[in-house]
Amino acid sequence: MNVQDRCFAMFSAALVLPAVLWAADAPREIDPQKSVMTVRVFKSGLFSAFGHEHEISVPIENGTLNESAPSVELAVDARKMRVMDKDVSEKDRAEIQETMLGPKVLDTGQFPQIRFSSTAVESKGSGHWVVRGDLSLHGQTHPVRLEVQGGSGHYRGTAELKQRAFGIEPVSVGGGTVKVKDELRVEFEIVAKP
Repeated sequence: MNVQDRCFAMFSAALVLPAVLWAADAPREIDPQKSVMTVRVFKSGLFSAFGHEHEISVPIENGTLNESAPSVELAVDARKMRVMDKDVSEKDRAEIQETMLGPKVLDTGQFPQIRFSSTAVESKGSGHWVVRGDLSLHGQTHPVRLEVQGGSGHYRGTAELKQRAFGIEPVSVGGGTVKVKDELRVEFEIVAKP
């Protein structure tokens, strides 16, 4: 290799290497087609045996995650959340859906978007983290804590939320003899695009 070729190779490396290193540190987009979020709503009350626990599908609209400087941000279109209960009639499922999206619960007409933005990520050992962040839901933003496992752009986790913390009164029927609990469980699987 002559001097001119060596100079060209060094110049090319000087241009390409920073771009490669920057790309490795850049946030990656979350793949909404492969990522899944589910909310589990539990029942309580004197006649809770006659009520239903609910499984809600929550499609992720968009988001990013950064593995080198650990962080995650995502957004959900609350209007696209769907009740997936299998143990109820289609008519009951439609009524539950309408109540969930309506002014009594999520009020998606006024608050169409749910957002999460991490503020701290703490390692708890190989492939396990506690992620703290701000959740904006129903017009309010509050800190939440997530338990997360995974790596290489594929993460699973859970979070516990209280509806009242976000100004949502848990639904009850029959004078409170059948109601949903204040506490919700959020389960998620987040996959980054390659």
